[in-house]
Amino acid sequence: MQHQKTQKVEEQEEVIRVKNSELENQIKVYEALKSDFERQSEELQAMGLSNDSLEAKITQINADLIKLQGFRKTSFSLADQRKFRDRAANLENQLKKKDQEIAKLKEDNEVLFGENTTLKTTQNQLTDTISTLKSNNQDLTQKVALASRLEAQNIQVNIINNRGKEKDDKEDEFKARQVDKIRVSFNLGKNEVAAKETKEILMRLIEPDGSALYNLSTGSGTFMLNGEETFYTAKRDIVFDNSQQSVSFVYSKGAEYKRGLHTVEIYADGNQIGKTTFTLK
Repeated sequence: MQHQKTQKVEEQEEVIRVKNSELENQIKVYEALKSDFERQSEELQAMGLSNDSLEAKITQINADLIKLQGFRKTSFSLADQRKFRDRAANLENQLKKKDQEIAKLKEDNEVLFGENTTLKTTQNQLTDTISTLKSNNQDLTQKVALASRLEAQNIQVNIINNRGKEKDDKEDEFKARQVDKIRVSFNLGKNEVAAKETKEILMRLIEPDGSALYNLSTGSGTFMLNGEETFYTAKRDIVFDNSQQSVSFVYSKGAEYKRGLHTVEIYADGNQIGKTTFTLK
């Protein structure tokens, strides 16, 4: 009887050991399943995707883990063992299918990424090409602008005295007291690039102190030069015809001219096209 009693105790202990081993094994299985489903969720999130069914599975697995851990203090029946084994097997199948879906999504993403990279490369090449064309166009525009710039040639300065007699001097030196008016004349050089159109020709007559003669009543005004408002002495509108046409200005100060070196500057289209000096003694 004692032997039978001992054998029965040992059998009970073996049942408990097996039950505990099965329980701990199931807990490990569910912990691994939870970890794998969480990994899948993170992979989907990394691709900018979400999956509510995955989150639901993770929630259910957490609930199952709590139940399994609760069996440590109670009986873990054969029915419970079968139920949790079957559920774990079903979850493992779902896990494998979802891994296959994620692998396919990753593959598709890599293809899309490659196509997107190719598109970006093509777009960058087009942008570079457009930038190059714009740069070349700007260079060409600048070259055309430079080539079309007019040139004032053979600039001459004569004085007109109080009697209306005009005098010139090869050395460009005149007596200030004899000057009533100043005539500036020149030719516009030939230019095949410049448009045959109306041109605004400006003349600046600069006195020895560096200030330009300026009188609104005689047609003076201002224009923009190098981003600054600048005074001009006189203005003429001419139709450029590429015939080396003559242009002249006659200016009367209406007061005695200063003695010293005077400068004449000629402008067209915002550019200086000629310059000369003369002296009044």
